[in-house]
Amino acid sequence: MVAVVTAFSRVAEPESQRIARALRRRDSEFIGRIVSQYHYRLLRYLVYWTARRELAEDLVQETWLRVLERAGQYNGRLRFEPWLFSIARNLAIDHLRKQQTATHRMCREDEAGVDLPAPDFESPFFAAARSEDAERIAAALGELEPIYREALLLRFQEELSLAEIAQVAGAPISTVSSRIHRGLSMLQAALGGGADAA
Repeated sequence: MVAVVTAFSRVAEPESQRIARALRRRDSEFIGRIVSQYHYRLLRYLVYWTARRELAEDLVQETWLRVLERAGQYNGRLRFEPWLFSIARNLAIDHLRKQQTATHRMCREDEAGVDLPAPDFESPFFAAARSEDAERIAAALGELEPIYREALLLRFQEELSLAEIAQVAGAPISTVSSRIHRGLSMLQAALGGGADAA
């Protein structure tokens, strides 16, 4: 009877708590599944941050190392994605600061065509970016200030909630909401859909 109750409680246990438990126990099989599950999303996010595939791949590896180092800090009360993206974001910012490129555009036009592996599924945002207007969208995103680009990518590409984006960015929800609205307005104007367009 105890085994049945234990098995049932594990089935009913939220995914975030299973991840937290696996990280604390250093369950290599479960951690391997987590890495596989989030690898593409993490790589895609970091490619947009750095505009360099090789650097993004290095940062992905550093992110997973940091996740293992800080396994005890993740308690599973909140979803895993915001915690993971926060670590990746902080590593990317640290790297960019060290190279004194934090003020430069992070997705330059000449590097906007970085090849990414095929995702298991595509969000509507990413599907639009792969459409015939992909170059225009990538160029328009590249022109946005990093805080607006990040807010749009986390909301529409990674499909995080406003609260989760606030957690990743370390900003209030109202600020995140403003960044998304402002970013959409700037993106629309850059794509010729703004009020100034003829």
